[in-house]
Amino acid sequence: MNTALRLREFTLGDGESCRRLFNDTVRQVNCRDYTPTQIDAWAHAAMNVESWLRRFSDNFALVVEQSDAIVGFADMTRDGYLDRLFVSADHQRQGIATMLMNAIESAAKNSHLSRVHTQASITAKPFFVSRGFTVVAEQTVKCRGIELTNFVMELKLEN
Repeated sequence: MNTALRLREFTLGDGESCRRLFNDTVRQVNCRDYTPTQIDAWAHAAMNVESWLRRFSDNFALVVEQSDAIVGFADMTRDGYLDRLFVSADHQRQGIATMLMNAIESAAKNSHLSRVHTQASITAKPFFVSRGFTVVAEQTVKCRGIELTNFVMELKLEN
């Protein structure tokens, strides 16, 4: 069995696998920090395949594969907004998010950006803090009419 992790660029053909991974991860991992109603609203945000794929357009986007299955993905806009970073529920704490963030930060530095910023879930906040991100603000956002708490966070980059 090949257990090696492989980082590569996202292709449009990865969209459905990433969408399923997102939905499963929200339902199986983020459920620790959000109510069932919040999880349903958040997971349903990726139901429209066209809008899901459109969010990858012109972003720096990566996937991590293991045994030809996508086990994590991330995408960042050209101005340094980390839109999504998700790792399969079955592959948590295996260095996949770190692998993705190392590549994201490298891409940001290569693009001469001064920072990477994101809106981190309650669940993801400790990971981002461990990477040197600071909390700019705690906020309440609406997703399909349901309020969720997240954190505006940023990482200052030295080029």
